[in-house]
Amino acid sequence: MVHQYKLNGYNIVIDTASGSVHSVDEVAYDIIEMYEQHSREEIVREMMARYGHREDVNEAEIEECLDDVAQLKEEGKLFSKDTYEGMAFDFKRTNTVIKALCLHVAHTCNLNCEYCFASQGKYHGERAIMTFEVGKRAIDFLVEHSGSRRNLEVDFFGGEPLMNWQVCKDIVAYARSIEKEKNKNFRFTLTTNGMLVDDEVIEFANREMHNVVLSLDGRKEVHDRLRRDYAGKGSYDVIVPKFQKFAEARGGKDYYMRGTFTHNNVDFTNDIFHMADLGFTELSMEPVVCDPSDPSALTEADLPKLFEQYEILAKDMLRRKREGKPITFYHYMIDLRNGPCIYKRISGCGSGTEYMAVTPWGELYPCHQFVGDEKYSMGNIWDGVTNEAVRDQFKNCNVYARPECKDCWAKLYCSGGCAANAYHATGSINGVYEYGCELFKKRMECAVMIQVAEEEEGI
Repeated sequence: MVHQYKLNGYNIVIDTASGSVHSVDEVAYDIIEMYEQHSREEIVREMMARYGHREDVNEAEIEECLDDVAQLKEEGKLFSKDTYEGMAFDFKRTNTVIKALCLHVAHTCNLNCEYCFASQGKYHGERAIMTFEVGKRAIDFLVEHSGSRRNLEVDFFGGEPLMNWQVCKDIVAYARSIEKEKNKNFRFTLTTNGMLVDDEVIEFANREMHNVVLSLDGRKEVHDRLRRDYAGKGSYDVIVPKFQKFAEARGGKDYYMRGTFTHNNVDFTNDIFHMADLGFTELSMEPVVCDPSDPSALTEADLPKLFEQYEILAKDMLRRKREGKPITFYHYMIDLRNGPCIYKRISGCGSGTEYMAVTPWGELYPCHQFVGDEKYSMGNIWDGVTNEAVRDQFKNCNVYARPECKDCWAKLYCSGGCAANAYHATGSINGVYEYGCELFKKRMECAVMIQVAEEEEGI
């Protein structure tokens, strides 16, 4: 299967199964489009009808281009066969190693964000904070179930984890104390709304956190519309100076500004550019996922506007790189040369198998977006995974478990998409969140175009 599209002056052809990307001229683009359904003679005749008036196009050159396409097909770089379906199921069925935990150290928050999927940090339950004893046991559980894997990941999440900061620090200290003995290397991530960030938090995080995720939705009026405290006051003025100091102290790397765009700011590139103007270079902006009846929910009418925004962003990122002032956008980060490996591409994010969320009480869920839904309670950190039926569901959750994905060119980029989004949209983790799919495909087209442009321009 091949996918062809034109963007920013480039004619791009993606071979789905091999991952090959080709940037071609108009004639080759049209030849490839016709190649599988027409004879050689028909293609030559049609190309001469379309382009024969041009001085640089003649039958000999068209024949040569056809030979090039035939060679690429023979080499498995065009129209290659998809042979990965059996591997997808076998890999996840046999893999029981856990490599990452999301620790919900605080089911409470000092902000009252209207679009919060976690019900203002409470996850539709009671407010709670994790004790050190639970956190310590979670680290032991991860070590015990990580097999021979050395690098392990732990995310401090909420709610707002800084509302339980001492326990976060104590958990880090405990993990560090057993690293050598257990032959493990812990990499920690902190996600924070910034309200409680101070010099001590910055110093500790810069020493111990592999990454930090800082929540900012962009422009002041956009951010403060939904990200307010319980008194109804916006948080922008409080957090921006703290985040600027935080990012600067980290040397401008190993952090992400994480924003959410809604129906109210479909012009979200202006929020990204605003964050760039504030000095932030590592940026992420996620589409809101909420009930369709919510005023913040994205609509079908928003899609063309959002597609345009992604293209505007891609073109501006190229401009900034040419000028020596690049920014990174999380959704445009793809490695076309070295990975990820095919096993990762076909098996997905690993939620419910390699990755789990831990509540303040030590209960296990497939990921943070399932916490509070008792159907997806998997067990706990003392007894392990006791609800094997849920784990088996996630072991069989991959891009090939979704019939709708069979003929999608982007399936080896999204790996079937987010199981939680699919569940909330369709009621099944093997469903398809179609709105998210459309956004994802546009992001991938833009991301590939950026890499093609960088390669051709040498920037």
